[in-house]
Amino acid sequence: MSGQMGAIGRIELRDIAVSFASGAGSSSGASDGARLIALDGVDLAIEPGQVVALIGPNGSGKSTLLRVVAGLLRPDRGTALLDGNPVDGPDPRVGLVFQEPRLLAWRTTASNIAYPLELAGVDRATRRARVAELLTIVGLEAAAVQVPSQLSGGMRQRAALARTLALRPEVLLLDEPFSALDELTRERLNLELLAITAHTPTTILLVTHSVQEAIFLADRVVVLSARPGRVVADIAVDLPRPRSLGDLDAAVVSATARTVRAHLGEAAA
Repeated sequence: MSGQMGAIGRIELRDIAVSFASGAGSSSGASDGARLIALDGVDLAIEPGQVVALIGPNGSGKSTLLRVVAGLLRPDRGTALLDGNPVDGPDPRVGLVFQEPRLLAWRTTASNIAYPLELAGVDRATRRARVAELLTIVGLEAAAVQVPSQLSGGMRQRAALARTLALRPEVLLLDEPFSALDELTRERLNLELLAITAHTPTTILLVTHSVQEAIFLADRVVVLSARPGRVVADIAVDLPRPRSLGDLDAAVVSATARTVRAHLGEAAA
């Protein structure tokens, strides 16, 4: 997937450090007023159209790093760049999908997907055409008029993904969007994510705790250390696209998984 979009969608992180206020009862044992360092000295470059998976121990700052890229969190130190320009706040070129779908309960699937288009002032005819396209891409045509409470967990995640893709973002950030689903549903949505990104080439940075999922979806697997998070390994996935679930049995997947797990073991030590 790398190189499909020219210079559009390049992410660069330079010496990123983030800390938070830590209360007296924190697990770190820090006293009131102390700072808990989540990330310290993260350097990472992601080329346009690449899919990069972030993996690491709990508390290694994976989700924090996504929020820096999304412009939702300003680092204490360092610079985040999108297409060579500093990230200084939320940007419509960047879409973020959370662990929970966060759909509007009173809106139908179609109107949830249309919501960012409405906010952007897109005219009704264009909205309708884009929503129809996205419903087809994520396989929710039959659920267009249903509200979130009538959808399965997997369907809600597909709707949330379609909503995030509505404005054709250059960058898609995924924060464990399938972690709460059963294994079969998760595998099916991983396949659908691969198909969706084939239709809409986008630079993707995803957080996962699953080594298998990271290898199946990504071009590179980046391992973060235990807190404070730093990049301890950047592992290329030598698995051609398009991919299928049968590819998970390939020797290269087993070898890559051993490498990732070895670095995870060192990161957690």
